[in-house]
Amino acid sequence: MRSWLTYTAARVALFAGAFGVVYLFGARSWIALILAWVISGLASYVLLSKWRDQMSASVVDWSKKREEQNKAVGSRLVGGAAREDEIQDELLRAQEAEGGTEAAAGAGAEEAPKAEGTKK
Repeated sequence: MRSWLTYTAARVALFAGAFGVVYLFGARSWIALILAWVISGLASYVLLSKWRDQMSASVVDWSKKREEQNKAVGSRLVGGAAREDEIQDELLRAQEAEGGTEAAAGAGAEEAPKAEGTKK
């Protein structure tokens, strides 16, 4: 993060310096801004290459760390989803087992009245 800040501050300083020089030479308004932008861009390409490389390396490192964190979060989410699925499966099996015993008990109870109804 610090390398990004120093590089950006140096770019702004180069732009301000280029704008001041262009302004002293008589350029005004949009022409001064455009010339300062071009001059500072060329100067920063040459003068700030070391800082730009440091900044890009820090951005790549940050990106890799972020990607690793996302993988860790993803694996935790997958693990949590798997545990949730296991719990739901256990509940369904328990309900089916209860339903099976209730159905067997209920079937016997229903058959008894039918049997009594046929006797009458």
